[in-house]
Amino acid sequence: MAKPEAVEILSFLEALNDEIEGAIDLFVPNAHLRMAIHLLQGHFDGKTVTATSLISASRVPYATANRRLKEMIEAGLIEQRPRTASGKSFSLHPSDVLLETWVQMSGRLRRLCEGAFGGVARNRDTKDYYFGGSYAAAHSIPPLRVLTEPLKLSGGLRVLVHGDPTFMVMDNLKRQFEQVIGSSISQRAFSIDRLREETLRNAARDTSRYDIIAVDLPWIGEFASRGILMPLDQVMDLAELDPSDFHTAGWQGAHWGGRAYGVPAQTTPELLFFRHDVFAEAGLEPPASTDALLHAARALHDPTHGKYGIAWNAARGTALGHTVLMTYADFGQPILDLPDVAGGFGTGHLAQGGYRAMIDTKAGLQVAEFLLELLKYSPPDILSMSWYERVRPYASGKVAMAYGYTLLAPYFELDDTSPACGQTSYLPHPPAPGARPVAPVGGYVMGIPANLAPERIPAAVEALKVFTSPEAQKLYVQNGSRTNPRYSVGADPEVRRTSTIFEAVDGMSWRDELQFWPRPPVPEIGGIFQICGEEFHDMLRGLTPPREALRRAQARADKLIRPNATP
Repeated sequence: MAKPEAVEILSFLEALNDEIEGAIDLFVPNAHLRMAIHLLQGHFDGKTVTATSLISASRVPYATANRRLKEMIEAGLIEQRPRTASGKSFSLHPSDVLLETWVQMSGRLRRLCEGAFGGVARNRDTKDYYFGGSYAAAHSIPPLRVLTEPLKLSGGLRVLVHGDPTFMVMDNLKRQFEQVIGSSISQRAFSIDRLREETLRNAARDTSRYDIIAVDLPWIGEFASRGILMPLDQVMDLAELDPSDFHTAGWQGAHWGGRAYGVPAQTTPELLFFRHDVFAEAGLEPPASTDALLHAARALHDPTHGKYGIAWNAARGTALGHTVLMTYADFGQPILDLPDVAGGFGTGHLAQGGYRAMIDTKAGLQVAEFLLELLKYSPPDILSMSWYERVRPYASGKVAMAYGYTLLAPYFELDDTSPACGQTSYLPHPPAPGARPVAPVGGYVMGIPANLAPERIPAAVEALKVFTSPEAQKLYVQNGSRTNPRYSVGADPEVRRTSTIFEAVDGMSWRDELQFWPRPPVPEIGGIFQICGEEFHDMLRGLTPPREALRRAQARADKLIRPNATP
């Protein structure tokens, strides 16, 4: 994993200082610089820095170091945070001024070195420097800063999340986040189905065991309606989150009945991953329609040599159910009778009820026939493939295309041995004739359980703001995440350098291709996934014909929704 530029420069300057001071005895240590380097390294590594350790790092006599430390505090470069209730012991942290100054100086130092010694980076960035790159870098998102006052939470902060790459990055960075919030963090991670089960169990308890929980976007309606999540406007000023900075679809998806029940932590659309090197070798254009997708899958399908056209979610139940709903969107129809609005379909009325399933339709028959055709150019075990299984053969080079969420991109983007590493391009779902391209938005919001003890709510709100801040989101990306809910993070120069995926997703958002209506967050959505995933699976296995599968799925969905169809 490439280190952030500001961290690389720290290591370089420390080594440079060692060389200079060791060369000639008359070269004395620069106490201010030595202490600044030690303080910043501690911040980036999540290590506690005290006055004693900072004075030791200065490499000058105690009295001199103590004076230099006071000078840095008076200059507003160092912040002190109480470590004990008595307030007599402090931990030391870089201030906003020091962090911002360091980030800007790191970029200038890198360009100075490249100007003097050359290198690959110099060739890459020279044009950017003269045509606005230096301006953009100067406005990049700064590192996380510590809270002035540590959070007061008995037993530390307790978080329940999904066991995906982004939340695992958060767990890897736990020590740094503990330093930022001034409290220990206990994080439990589950698979998607077990996460839902544990959330429901937790909601049945008198008092929540978790301060913050991760919620899959389609669950919002159910969890809000059942009082599992706390409406955030009840406990915080939403303007502090800067809602306009979130991708529109991700922010809207966190709402139910006009109220926000979570803050986007991951906005991860499902896209089409395809090997542009394989396409170029075969003389194929990137697929811009469902017909072109089938043509490419057919052309690249070579099972006798262990090569297959495409991988997708086709395992029975929830996994295939997601594919079915997203494929309906590819054919221009939502799974519910949603009204047409500019750019897609409206979901703002769903909390009022009155909706019905739209499965046994003309578009539904097209969806069924498309999936049956797609099956022909898929790996032999496709009907057992789900979330991660579909990306593994793509990463290993066995398939040329795969539908996948951006959060799964690290499986090949960060693996130098993968044939797909550096050879992958990203597209929204290719649409059927007459339909618009759609990138169905998935991901998670972080919310506060409605049954959280009142005395813990203020601290939970502060931690929620930290975890979903631009600074935290940038840190996740720099440590391997490929999800991002904020425009500002996607535009950050260092983030853009990590992957082409961020520029691609930002473009889709601006073109209104990011949409969450393909998986409308109604309370019955879990049942709809299951129904479609079972009936269409039987169809793909050849047990039922397409029209029969549609009729049965419609009947089951009508039975599921009818009791709740009106307020």
